[in-house]
Amino acid sequence: MKQPNRELGDRLKRVREHNGLSQRLLAKRSGVANATISQIESGAINPTVGTLKKILDGVPLSLAEFFTFDAKDDNRKIFFTAKDLVEIADGGVSYRLVGGNLADRAIQLVKERYEPGTSTGRHALRHEGEECGLVLSGQLKVTVGKETRTLKAGEAYYFNSTIPHSFENTSSEPCELVSACSPPSF
Repeated sequence: MKQPNRELGDRLKRVREHNGLSQRLLAKRSGVANATISQIESGAINPTVGTLKKILDGVPLSLAEFFTFDAKDDNRKIFFTAKDLVEIADGGVSYRLVGGNLADRAIQLVKERYEPGTSTGRHALRHEGEECGLVLSGQLKVTVGKETRTLKAGEAYYFNSTIPHSFENTSSEPCELVSACSPPSF
């Protein structure tokens, strides 16, 4: 089991305070228990991607904006090395954002990795825009609304991301994919 991420908790606290929100008010606005927010901020627990997205919807702030909150904009940058990709998830799910520090992006491109048995959490994701992805290796169970399909390498998805959706790696091998979202609202 991965140790809780103190840096993530500190970042959540900075974002919450920057927006003038108490833990109780953020809990009320997001529908996530005050105790959960407190435990995340203190570094006692790591939230799932779905829970963190739900909390940030109460700010409102996208995951990308959350993880680049302190970052400096550099609109001249064109090429990105692997170390330039901004990690916007934690634990067994990895989302590495291309151009996360760029202001006024019209698209969000992410290299994703799901370790065996990991998912976006028990809360379905919802955000403005359209989303698509291409599985590069492994397999990924994708649920959009009431439809579910397990995709393998070379298969893809495309949907309106206002429909509740979730992702889960139910296999024993890691899954890697590239996804895009426009506008960048996740």
